Amino acid sequence: MSKITEQFIRKIPKTDLHVHLDGSLRLTSLIEMAQSEGIALPSYSEAGLIELVFKKRYADLSEYLAGFAYTVATLQTTENLERAAYELAEDSFKEGVRYIEVRFAPQLHITHATEIGAIVRAVHTGLERAKKAFNIATPENDIPFEYGMILCALRRFNRQMSSYYERLLNRSGKTQPRYTYARASLALAREAVKLRDEGLPIVGFDLAGEEAGFPAIHHRDAFLYSHRHFLRKTVHAGEAYGPESIFQAITECHANRIGHGTFLFSEEAIKLKTIRDKTHYVKLLSEYIANQRITIEVCPTSNLQTIPEYTTIADHPIQQMIDNGLSVCISTDNRLISHTSVTSELKLLVDHLTLTDSQFRDLVLAGFKRSFFPESFGQKRNYVRRAIKLYDHIAQQHLGPS
Repeated sequence: MSKITEQFIRKIPKTDLHVHLDGSLRLTSLIEMAQSEGIALPSYSEAGLIELVFKKRYADLSEYLAGFAYTVATLQTTENLERAAYELAEDSFKEGVRYIEVRFAPQLHITHATEIGAIVRAVHTGLERAKKAFNIATPENDIPFEYGMILCALRRFNRQMSSYYERLLNRSGKTQPRYTYARASLALAREAVKLRDEGLPIVGFDLAGEEAGFPAIHHRDAFLYSHRHFLRKTVHAGEAYGPESIFQAITECHANRIGHGTFLFSEEAIKLKTIRDKTHYVKLLSEYIANQRITIEVCPTSNLQTIPEYTTIADHPIQQMIDNGLSVCISTDNRLISHTSVTSELKLLVDHLTLTDSQFRDLVLAGFKRSFFPESFGQKRNYVRRAIKLYDHIAQQHLGPS
């Protein structure tokens, strides 16, 4: 029986490298903001929203995504964005998370009165305010709270998603939608680099959304621009499609990390007819990812909720990822939508997988080591060393000699 307890998990320093702002609001804040903004909700009670929208178990991905219509609708003002960012940081800090990379799609929040810069600055203001408040009271034997921001492009969108997308599609006329999606991504990548160079802690560029029929290669120009301007890249890939989606994220989009990567080992999920030896293809791909230390951002609970064939964590390939020596970090994806926390995710793995203390340590510390830390390499190295030292000190107290 593992000596790793929930108390131990709460005490150790942790990271959350894959967490969406619009999926991680406090339920009470969502209700307050909706009432203030005059936004209709199916219910204005927490119990009612949990029953009708934010369920503990979803039938499929479309039901899982339904809640974003309400969260995004409430995040159309800079004041609400700042509040949501602050509260996400606070909730994370209270459970021992010391480094987060908050990802969000600014183009979802643009109105006729705002632009990308204002959206990003609002989120930055909330996170920075939280950082200053937390670190004033941080004792010397802890490590300070730090954060980065990842701007997220979408594989596809429609007019109803935001006024920005509505205007973009209206101007596109008869242009094929995929070219419009690609232009939106490139515009966001350009803005991300510009704002980063102005001093904002934008640490990465991401691509999210429906994989089937909307391959990452359509957004290659945006990722090439990010790559050439030294902005790190992460791509949602292998979440709802096969290994070739992950391959494309790495080879065409220069991904430094992969979001989810759930179907990495699934030969059955391979769709390309040109891949004849599927076993060999998966073996080469997984070994390349392992050797290059391309970290996979695994979000266990979210995957269990959106992939119907996964009924328990035993069905998830995370144990196989770990056993094959891949660099894996654990994240929440969406704290509200998935009713989770980093502590809950790690406890789920401890309770149901066969993990040694060393493997668990690697999972936790991978988040620090593979982060897109916003400061210099030297500063990141010192921060990681402090995290390792703190982890080992707490482990010595709770788990005994290694």
